[in-house]
Amino acid sequence: MRFVSVRELRSQSAKLWRDLADEGELVITNNGRPIAVVSATDGRNVERSLRQLRRVRAIEAAETLRKSAARSGRDGMSPKDVQREIGEVRRERRR
Repeated sequence: MRFVSVRELRSQSAKLWRDLADEGELVITNNGRPIAVVSATDGRNVERSLRQLRRVRAIEAAETLRKSAARSGRDGMSPKDVQREIGEVRRERRR
């Protein structure tokens, strides 16, 4: 996977778009830090690719929540406890 700076993307965009077909993916960086991934696609599979990307993001978010719950000791809460906690947060938000 090739890393490309924002500056390089601006100055050599036509070449990078051509290279994308061979590379498959490019990681865009700003000040040396990854900020985006550009993935080659065609009109036939754009929606499928986006669904898969969203699914992976949802799985990662759920895993982050599970780890946070385990660290805080909330991973053992019953469904009733969870509903009570949600109710309390909602009441606080209404105030």
